[in-house]
Amino acid sequence: MISFYKLIPAIGSDNNNRRVAWLINQLKQLPDGYRLLDAGAGTQYFRQFCPHFDYVAQDFASYIPDPNAQGLQNIEWNYGKLDIISDITDIPAPDNSFDAILCSEVLEHIPYPEKAIVEFSRLLRPGGTLLITAPFCSLTHQSPYFFATGFSRFYYNRMLQDQGFENIETLANGSYFEYMAQESKRLNGISRKYAGKPLSLYQKIITGLFLRILDKLNKKDKNSSELLCFSYFVKAGKKQ
Repeated sequence: MISFYKLIPAIGSDNNNRRVAWLINQLKQLPDGYRLLDAGAGTQYFRQFCPHFDYVAQDFASYIPDPNAQGLQNIEWNYGKLDIISDITDIPAPDNSFDAILCSEVLEHIPYPEKAIVEFSRLLRPGGTLLITAPFCSLTHQSPYFFATGFSRFYYNRMLQDQGFENIETLANGSYFEYMAQESKRLNGISRKYAGKPLSLYQKIITGLFLRILDKLNKKDKNSSELLCFSYFVKAGKKQ
């Protein structure tokens, strides 16, 4: 009998690792002593990579994980001690008071994300750096605070230009094939929860074979991210 686990390639498993690696690299490129706002900091994961900054963590601190709520929930969520508790669209800080703003995996949880970008423009000094990551496509998570499945590079270019940002870089994370692989790897758990039973051995083998097909296609990929990807990594500077 074919082992299911021997059929599974690594494709579709690097979404989070790539995002974290990109953000760490961007943070390393910022000058020491910068005043950095982690907007929607959540559990403040990136504080550990900011000892050389004046790090300020902001969040609305209202998400309470509920295993019975709709969608995916982070049951072990812990904000820790935040520096600012406020709505992300109305942060109590003066204009031009930050050298850099980090906003990672937050925009999809804001009812009116464009208002957050307006606020970032107000808070960021001229010449300052804005770093954003958010899904291009995602499953429902952290409900009831989930308002968008994702954002395109066209959204970022339009909104950031409108709010006085320039040198806008949008990097796609993942490809069509990688996204399909990620969701295929979730199939067993989704089947268990929503169809009432896990995949059979036969179904697991078929899924494993499908993942191998996706892996081979991905090695020949030529810009399928324009159709579908995990997310976008965005870097922009506020105009001088």
